[in-house]
Amino acid sequence: MKITAITVYQVDLPLKEGRYSWSNGNFVEVFDSTVVEIETDSGLLGHAECCPLGSAYLPSFARGVRAGLAELAPHLIGQDPCNLGQVNRVMDAALRGHPYAKAPIDIACWDILGKATGQPLYTLLGGAAQDDVVLYRAISQEAPDIMARKIEAYAAEGYSKFQLKVGADANDDIERIHTTRAVLKPSDLLVADANTGWTRHEAARVVGAISSLDVYVEQPCLTYEECLSIRRRTALPFVLDEVIDGPGTLVRGIAGDAMDVVNLKISKVGGLSRARLMRDLCVEHGLPMTIEDTWGGDITTAAIAHLARSTPAEFTFSATDFNSYGTVDIAEGAPRRVQGRMTAPDRPGLGITPIADALGAPVARYS
Repeated sequence: MKITAITVYQVDLPLKEGRYSWSNGNFVEVFDSTVVEIETDSGLLGHAECCPLGSAYLPSFARGVRAGLAELAPHLIGQDPCNLGQVNRVMDAALRGHPYAKAPIDIACWDILGKATGQPLYTLLGGAAQDDVVLYRAISQEAPDIMARKIEAYAAEGYSKFQLKVGADANDDIERIHTTRAVLKPSDLLVADANTGWTRHEAARVVGAISSLDVYVEQPCLTYEECLSIRRRTALPFVLDEVIDGPGTLVRGIAGDAMDVVNLKISKVGGLSRARLMRDLCVEHGLPMTIEDTWGGDITTAAIAHLARSTPAEFTFSATDFNSYGTVDIAEGAPRRVQGRMTAPDRPGLGITPIADALGAPVARYS
């Protein structure tokens, strides 16, 4: 089987809540997502999606996905999409870095492999380890009382894990954490995610002020070293995200006892191939994961669901149903939330079918 063409679509994904805000005053109102379709000489099609969280969250941005695909595509025509190792070697040789631009190619090839073998991706990624996966809900940064009310509303929808967007003024964040923890049941989990937004002294103040609460602290500072410094100052469970950008940093974090949970984003690390490797390293070392991506719609949510469903429940801290945050459906058959949980489709590959009208006209085609 050979790749004969790669088609690229750009899709706007508006938010139901109107705006998603996180640390340092960053926000997005309409997400810019890229959908990739890989054609083969056998007639099989593979699909994937990559949607960065704006341009100031990670070293990635929406137009960069499409620029990277323009660099990669000529090298991929004629390659066997089922030879995933070779596909990734070709991409790494053609373009240094930029894993987020390579991710949709890798995921679309996994989709083709699943269709070619008649198996859902969760089977190829290790087999079904759980029937469905628990979800968390991200709570956009607002005034403490508004965030608390939103948590109560989402708890009524079945969520039991919440990721609170902090990383602003330390005094305001301390109030946010205390106010929102107070409205939760003792069994509910709360993660205070600063998204690198605190300086070290601010993070030290916050962890001291919330030390009596049942709360996780996620990615307080910009660098690994700063986060490790805060980790050593608190007994609260610790999550790392932005600084864990590949197998190398994951191994470093494991060796340094830098975290209790890791946030594994599929496109951040280059696709399902490397995400599976990192997932398996985490399982081997007893490290639970939030399995997700930077953002996305139905297709991204399907990829998350397959990787999470093939991960043992005790190591799946949570996953994300991004397609419930937006107003636009871009694929049929995508996972849907049921009482704070979702499952991966049993159909071959990702198990989804893109909606042509939602994708619109291609913005690029390579053959």
